[in-house]
Amino acid sequence: MEENAVVRSLLALAQVVRLRVFRALVVAGPDGMTPGALAEALEVPATGLSFHLKELANAGLVSQERQGRNLIYRASFEEMNQLLAFLTENCCQGQACELAGDALQSHRTPSCQRPS
Repeated sequence: MEENAVVRSLLALAQVVRLRVFRALVVAGPDGMTPGALAEALEVPATGLSFHLKELANAGLVSQERQGRNLIYRASFEEMNQLLAFLTENCCQGQACELAGDALQSHRTPSCQRPS
């Protein structure tokens, strides 16, 4: 992943509503969500939501597909995984990483596992 694409992705996620939208779409998985369902689930006005979805789409983090009369938005898992890979590429310079506290246990990436 190119650094400019990383910066675009991080800028898109550096806003509370967009971060919440992206996380909701990740949870929704390949089924995705309509803007109406997102607005209702996140208690966000639909008018502002379209702006945030556009910003996430411009960063490549979400895609949209028309199904009949509905637009379905989905998280781009490939883009998300590329971003995570870029951020953890040089994690601990190739050595096993120790994570601070058990609270981070569920958020470990494969390159940062605690030593066995």
